[in-house]
Amino acid sequence: MKAFSITDIGEKRRVNQDYVFCEVNAIGNLPNLFIVADGMGGHNAGDYASRFCVEYFTEHIRNSDIKSPITLIEEAIKETNEKLYEKSKQEIDYEGMGTTFVVATICGNELYVANIGDSRLYVISSEMRQITEDHSLVQAMVKTGELNRDEAKTHPNKNIITRALGTNETAQPDYFEVELMEGDIVLMCSDGLTNMLNDETIEQIIRENADNPQSATETLVKQANQQGGKDNIAVIIAKV
Repeated sequence: MKAFSITDIGEKRRVNQDYVFCEVNAIGNLPNLFIVADGMGGHNAGDYASRFCVEYFTEHIRNSDIKSPITLIEEAIKETNEKLYEKSKQEIDYEGMGTTFVVATICGNELYVANIGDSRLYVISSEMRQITEDHSLVQAMVKTGELNRDEAKTHPNKNIITRALGTNETAQPDYFEVELMEGDIVLMCSDGLTNMLNDETIEQIIRENADNPQSATETLVKQANQQGGKDNIAVIIAKV
């Protein structure tokens, strides 16, 4: 497996609230681990939230005896959410902070994924498939038929998320299990990428750099910034 990750402040923001973790070697009982977190909150609270959750989560994984990947991830998310929520109640500067969180591990030919918020995971094989579903206001409106997908892309409330880590006492992530084939590519990213580039452009760049995750990742970030770079950008690409 080859993997590469980048987080970039973008062209408009003063603080980078995105945080990534990319490790192809074993972390505790997981054979590898990939995380994208996009923090939110005033002052430096969003920056703190994403970094804290990634660091606390990975430490929990390292120290856990749980063998089942999904059970291990589920327990670590629960503990991480509780700790961040406690922090948000202890200091006024951290009140209301939270973070999106998409985490994945590849065990043999199985991809295990957990997601909360609107950061995404895609699998690129014969086609590019979005595995996660955004926990956002506009996605809920798409599901009820109030908006179509084209309208959702330009809706003024497209950045309002309906679930996050740390904003409630309990977290409600979604879990996915995907069978991978040799040569499949996994893309994880924050909305700083997907709000700047459409899926067709993203897929084209990845396919043009299919054997070089670093080149694909760097090109995606460069293109997102050239399109305006209105938000922080986080990207992880792993090739099976």
